[in-house]
Amino acid sequence: MIMNFRPLATVLEIFEHTRFYPGPRLFTWHPTGELDDSLADEIIGVVETDELFQGHPFNRYTDFSQLTTIRLKIGHMFDIAGRRRSAVQPVKSALFANTVVGLGIARLYEHLMKDAVIQVQTFDDRSAAAEWLEVPTEMLLPV
Repeated sequence: MIMNFRPLATVLEIFEHTRFYPGPRLFTWHPTGELDDSLADEIIGVVETDELFQGHPFNRYTDFSQLTTIRLKIGHMFDIAGRRRSAVQPVKSALFANTVVGLGIARLYEHLMKDAVIQVQTFDDRSAAAEWLEVPTEMLLPV
């Protein structure tokens, strides 16, 4: 089977609400509307594909502040974490949320990723996330 892989820059043009900053090697995602299992799988697929073919680790920032609905199945969260725990390159993944549900989902994922190569941290303050990622807060603002 022949698979066509696109560089991250091309994928990001297709995937809405994402940006990649090459200098600090930071990928940001600001989903809007509903976050469900299917959308979570799509973005994980983008990240995993790039990890495989880029050859260089990059940090991530996910901003749940523009979501209106979160419909992630708890069992699916365990599946995603299990999948991501197999990553071999150490990176930071900051999750920002400003609602109780968003913070709860982010903290569950953070807990599931404890002691993994990917360091996951949950934030309710964007500037604290920026400090942890070592980037200016402006890079973390919604697209």
